[in-house]
Amino acid sequence: MHNLLAVFFLAIVLALLSRRLQTYLRLTLHRHPRAVWLAPAGLIVLFAAVLLASGGWSGSFVLLVAAYTLFPTALVYTGGPGPHENGRWADFAAILLLWLPIEVAAGRSLLPRAAWGTANIMARGAAITLALVLLLLFRDLKGMKYSLPRKWTDLAYPAIGFALVAPVLIGLGLWFGFMGPYRASPYRAEGFFLLWLKVLLAIAIPEELLFRALIQNWLMQKFGFTHHVLFLSALIFGASHLNNPPGPLPNWRYMILATIAGFAFGKVFWKSATILSSASLHALVNSVRHAFFL
Repeated sequence: MHNLLAVFFLAIVLALLSRRLQTYLRLTLHRHPRAVWLAPAGLIVLFAAVLLASGGWSGSFVLLVAAYTLFPTALVYTGGPGPHENGRWADFAAILLLWLPIEVAAGRSLLPRAAWGTANIMARGAAITLALVLLLLFRDLKGMKYSLPRKWTDLAYPAIGFALVAPVLIGLGLWFGFMGPYRASPYRAEGFFLLWLKVLLAIAIPEELLFRALIQNWLMQKFGFTHHVLFLSALIFGASHLNNPPGPLPNWRYMILATIAGFAFGKVFWKSATILSSASLHALVNSVRHAFFL
């Protein structure tokens, strides 16, 4: 069940990198705005069906899922299809409503423990899917850069970013005692590439969609493309790691490192033409830490 769900949502994420498909779906939603409600409705039905099939049914949790999917949709829908100059606060509120419940694992107590893993995959997949439908397609938010690489610099910027930020993160990480000392990697080249690819698909693209394509991009559209706004978005990214292990919570060490990394990821996103540039750097940083310092 877990693998099927992961493949299902991954297929959506990768398919929507196609500009042709984006254009078709965007035109359809702009001509028929009410069709956007099919996304939350479909996700609610899918949640209910998966919970029934996995033996983790909870009517209260399904009602929570309905609120989770319908409220952000309503906030975006009220502005009508198409972009708004300088952003709408209602759109930013919708972004927060998609992120914060996932961050605090809202509703977990309503489910049996055996259903937590399935619900987590479903929740994260639903958040990504709904964010793409509402903000990328329906709203057509400027600057999301949800596309495949188009220029050679889209490949160069992640490499430059890694060369600049990796020594800082490694030095601070070792100094803080946040990660273990250097070790020889247990991975061959192909194994490291597979690790990087797994991190890219499972962690980096979803997080870059939220923190760079949505939060950072919205803030910059609203308040300007400045390093002050970039730092603010990096600080938000860092703060999201306060409740993450390893270490005692709140995890200030992780927040500091994630804020620095978030600034680098955000700068690469800002300079590049595709979200895959910052996602590639994000995946490389995580993979190097896992392979050489855990």
